[in-house]
Amino acid sequence: MLRKFFFAIFAVVALLSTAPLASGQTAELRGRVTMNQADGTKAPASDVAIDVYRTDISGKYNTKTNKKGEFVFAGLPLVGTYTVAASHPAASPTWVPNVKAGRGTDYEITLSPGDGKRLTLEEIKAADKQGAGSAASSGTPSREGAADKAKREEMIRKNAEIELKNKKIEESNAIVARTFTAGNTALEAKNYDEAIKNYDEGIAADPSQPALLTQKAMALKGRGVDRYNAAITSKDEATKAPGIEAAKNDFRASAEAIKQALDALNAQTVPADPQEQTRFNANKIAALSTRAEAMRLFVTKVDQSQVEAGQKAYEEYVAAETDPARKLAAQRGLAQMLFDANSFDKALAEYQKILATNPEDTDAMVKSGMLLFNIGAVDNDKTKYQEAANFLQRFVDKAPDTDKLKADAKAILEELKNQQNVKAEKATSTPARRRRP
Repeated sequence: MLRKFFFAIFAVVALLSTAPLASGQTAELRGRVTMNQADGTKAPASDVAIDVYRTDISGKYNTKTNKKGEFVFAGLPLVGTYTVAASHPAASPTWVPNVKAGRGTDYEITLSPGDGKRLTLEEIKAADKQGAGSAASSGTPSREGAADKAKREEMIRKNAEIELKNKKIEESNAIVARTFTAGNTALEAKNYDEAIKNYDEGIAADPSQPALLTQKAMALKGRGVDRYNAAITSKDEATKAPGIEAAKNDFRASAEAIKQALDALNAQTVPADPQEQTRFNANKIAALSTRAEAMRLFVTKVDQSQVEAGQKAYEEYVAAETDPARKLAAQRGLAQMLFDANSFDKALAEYQKILATNPEDTDAMVKSGMLLFNIGAVDNDKTKYQEAANFLQRFVDKAPDTDKLKADAKAILEELKNQQNVKAEKATSTPARRRRP
């Protein structure tokens, strides 16, 4: 039966920022004012009175433009609708209606020479109802020209687009957060169908979420293991083949989901903020570890021709992992995958790497011995048989009697002695592989 093996994961959903609209309860409103000159040019207008009237409820905010004609309100209520009125002692007043704060828009207002009237909100509303046109000498407020009106309407259109986009982002973030939490709860309870359903809903709302894809890959992997084990132990022969095929489909889908997760992570820019960078790196390592295990199952149970892709997945994870215990576990996983995929020479090389740093690793000892026995059997190579016997005897001497492979090791040693006249050489250290002359 397949052993159920799951890596711990520190996967955090990076919710999309709702920018530039939704950042707190207050927001910025800024703009600039110019004055039409006699020669047809425009110049920045300083000391222009800016009156911001809130029109959805009562409210008024005042400031003046600086020497560059700029004005800024740093803390207007985000949810309000405003009319921005501009007036100057030497100009006819004008205004921009239906303004929203926090849209990242730099409002441009143009004044023309006039009588210097300063408008109240009631006067602006009355002018709107009358559809007032050009300014009159009596102080009737001047409306923006055709070009200014077009700019205002374009700003309103863009603001509406931003609002719609931000609304979709907020809805998507809510779905992602909910399904990520629900999926993880189901995954922890090994309710894989429910976990996959939740992750799929979150991915549909935001396909670029690596954490959701990583968790989905883990759920598919877990379900595939359960299905495979149930199929191979079933006494109902009619259910074996369909059960194994269902497990293979899960292993295949798991490998594809984790590939998408890593593609999404690799497309992201590594954050500069140390805390965000730590979170990013943790998610990257979690995805790499999940891919390694997913590829082990895919290679050994679905498609052995993908053994090189599986080896690459493990090597990338081992290179990134900093925890010694997890790194060693990954090295063992790689070696076992190669063993199970009948890539004996590559598997032996990986077990030798483990023994180079962990000479007393009994698992690497016995697997090295078994691999050398299999390699030697290809062309009846006595040198390989001798190396196999040395590793196997060392394992038998060191492994506890509870080790499940101890009986197999003894059986191979007995076969080597009886059929090949090969006995283990006495050694005080881990035997080195002999090279052919």
